[in-house]
Amino acid sequence: MGEKAVLIMVTTGGRDDAERLGEALVVERLAGCCSIVPMVHSIYYWEDQLKREHEALLLIKTLESQAAAVQEFVRTHHEYEVPEILQLPIEGGSSAYLNWLERQVAKPGQ
Repeated sequence: MGEKAVLIMVTTGGRDDAERLGEALVVERLAGCCSIVPMVHSIYYWEDQLKREHEALLLIKTLESQAAAVQEFVRTHHEYEVPEILQLPIEGGSSAYLNWLERQVAKPGQ
């Protein structure tokens, strides 16, 4: 594999929102694969009020060169005012999968 893979985690208002975002990212070749954890429980403060929400978690597997484009796509198409977007490097894993991932994601300018 020539390029570093990254995992971008995004919470959404529900499974439908996660599926919509995930499918669009794959169709646009910004991500090789998106996985959805249909329900997570989030606890946080928003506008000085403690919130407890049921959300979906979107796991976006992509390449480092596309990470900024993925984050911009999510910010533009997400329903939240301030979406949670967290990027983590993928330091290891199945080389066969990582090679497949690299082939699925379009390089910038292609």
